[in-house]
Amino acid sequence: MIRVVVIEREYGCGGGEIAAKVADRLGWKLWDQLLTGEIARRSDCDQLEVRCREERVDPLYYRLLKSVLRGSFEGSLNVHRLKLLDADSIFRITQRVVQEAADEGNCVIVGRGAQRFLRDRDDTMRVFLYAPREEKIRRLIATGVKQTEVEELVDTVDQERAAFIERYFDMEWPNRSLYHMMLDTSAGEETVIRTILDLKKALERQTE
Repeated sequence: MIRVVVIEREYGCGGGEIAAKVADRLGWKLWDQLLTGEIARRSDCDQLEVRCREERVDPLYYRLLKSVLRGSFEGSLNVHRLKLLDADSIFRITQRVVQEAADEGNCVIVGRGAQRFLRDRDDTMRVFLYAPREEKIRRLIATGVKQTEVEELVDTVDQERAAFIERYFDMEWPNRSLYHMMLDTSAGEETVIRTILDLKKALERQTE
């Protein structure tokens, strides 16, 4: 029985919206912004700050600052007071939250490395969504993103996600072997949703 659907996505392909509708059709919990909020709660940080750092590698200047700050605390009795919201801490918290969500089941999880964290679970289906660059640009402009920013976002956000996957999982992004299916969302939102739900049923029939 499939109890978890993981949806990884290229930026601008509509993956978040599709994941929300898949969760709604199934009557399942959606772990997308909810996941960001839980990471923020556990790290005692602002949700916006977490959103700006998740699925990214820390920039060089931040890694250097972290090294200097931690070095200044060496040998101090107050070392436990040093709390930094960095990519490493977000990664550790994300892994725990994703695994707990999967254990609870009946959920759709969007990105955040969940496809790798849950790769060995038989009750998890993993899907990758993508779209042609022009389609992603068109979709983002329609959502209100400024045209002057769209092309840079389409290119840089996915580069950051790829760097995150390489840094923490030592693999390419997307790694095709992780997914049960890869879908081009330019085929239409409803077509993609139905295909995901049909695949879920097909995988469940194989285990009956």
